[in-house]
Amino acid sequence: MRIVVAGAAGFIGSHFCDRLLTEGHTVVAIDNFLTGSAANLAHLADETRFAFQKWDVTQPFTIEGTVDCVANLASPASPKDYLEHPIETLDVGSAGTRNLLELARDKGARFLLTSTSECYGDPLVHPQVETYWGNVNPVGPRSCYDESKRFAEALTMAYHRKHGLRTNIARIFNTYGPRMKLDDGRVVPAFLDQALRGEPMTVFGDGSQTRSFCYVSDLVDGLYRLMLSDERYPVNLGNPAEMTILQFAEQIRSLTGAASPIVFRPLPEDDPKQRRPDIGKARRLLGWEPRVPLEEGLRPTVEYFRALQAAAV
Repeated sequence: MRIVVAGAAGFIGSHFCDRLLTEGHTVVAIDNFLTGSAANLAHLADETRFAFQKWDVTQPFTIEGTVDCVANLASPASPKDYLEHPIETLDVGSAGTRNLLELARDKGARFLLTSTSECYGDPLVHPQVETYWGNVNPVGPRSCYDESKRFAEALTMAYHRKHGLRTNIARIFNTYGPRMKLDDGRVVPAFLDQALRGEPMTVFGDGSQTRSFCYVSDLVDGLYRLMLSDERYPVNLGNPAEMTILQFAEQIRSLTGAASPIVFRPLPEDDPKQRRPDIGKARRLLGWEPRVPLEEGLRPTVEYFRALQAAAV
């Protein structure tokens, strides 16, 4: 297939491009580098089945030639980024998603939307199942991201119902691995950066809030399977192995050999207290579940961050 990937220079987007090329597809990559990095795609410079266009998908555009699938991975995804760019985040979830859906409609292509577990907000149902409608603050500081993705899901389903577009929606839970930004602001880069520098590791709240961490290769495998599937409603993709943030901080400290003390800071507004996917639907429909244990996935992630820190000196 010839596949358009929006947000291709991002952490997950670049890994998704790699997987598509490995599977023999041709990739047209789009990114405006608001939060993505050209370095994430540099290794593909000589790949003949890969082409890159710098573009903001909130602006109208087209792609020459046939297109078999449009994958929308375009959006700031870390709290640091979407709090810095709240309007751009809302724009890419609305106008950007609309433009990409129109491209898919014009080309007769299938459409893959990467949504988020943030659609569940600070959940009152645990673990989170796709039929749960969520507990989202629509006017809180995080709402620019939450509501952007919720609107993108609604728009995607509207195109499916109105125009018969073949669509897929992935709700992605916490994902980690190489190519995350050093100053990403999310818990994995934050802890690794602090631990590798020997600085205090910052835990918000009392550390009892939970997360579930999925290695990027597992997540991308789920996205690829979903893209080929006939499921039109959202599917959770994440690791159901839940742990507290304090436990995770201690594991990072142990793995890196850091002597960093753990310090506690107030919990940010609307920060979810629990986050764990129910992946029964993905197991049943896609034959998918995570396979990379946390420690195994953290090793290359640690080495990647060591290299980033060394390069920044």
